[in-house]
Amino acid sequence: MAKPKAEDDQDKTIEDLKRRAEELCGGQMKVGELDEFPAETEGAFWKHVVDWEEAPWTTNFQQLESAGVSLPPPDSLNDQELTEKLWEVIHALALLRVFIEQTDHLSDRELYSELWIDCLRDETKLLPLSPNAAYHLPMLGGCSEEDMRLDLKYYADDDSRQQWQQDYPDYPLPAHEDPPYDRDRLLPRADYGSSASWEPN
Repeated sequence: MAKPKAEDDQDKTIEDLKRRAEELCGGQMKVGELDEFPAETEGAFWKHVVDWEEAPWTTNFQQLESAGVSLPPPDSLNDQELTEKLWEVIHALALLRVFIEQTDHLSDRELYSELWIDCLRDETKLLPLSPNAAYHLPMLGGCSEEDMRLDLKYYADDDSRQQWQQDYPDYPLPAHEDPPYDRDRLLPRADYGSSASWEPN
């Protein structure tokens, strides 16, 4: 029995996407069937692969400036100006589907400086914005020894701390302390499927 035309068109679209993905990956990617998934899911997967490979590289710093957000150096701002600028950046990042996390160990100046000097300058793909996608940027996401120490000290719950002590008995476990700042509970959070509106001052 012949397939309905809509199914034939869908199959052709998926095959075209798979072929394009293989071309973009320089033959490094062996495409196959995702038999366990519906055709809609398989098509969405291969479209994402193609979109990713075709998208140009950029940085969040460049994206913010393109959106009209000025990013002055930290040393050029007094404390009040810096706090206002930090929250402008935080909300603008959320519109780019970038959500920062684990910031309560940093002062406003330390956080803005870390974003300005380092995090916002990491390369990322310029993909179409989607309310169903988000990039989470934990400020202790570097997996360095200091990041792990601060995470255990300020953020890890009792179960995580106990598990860490069992797994790494020779690693000194820092005593828990409440973080010195109270910002994380106010940060924008990813609300998948919703959209937001915001304009820079």
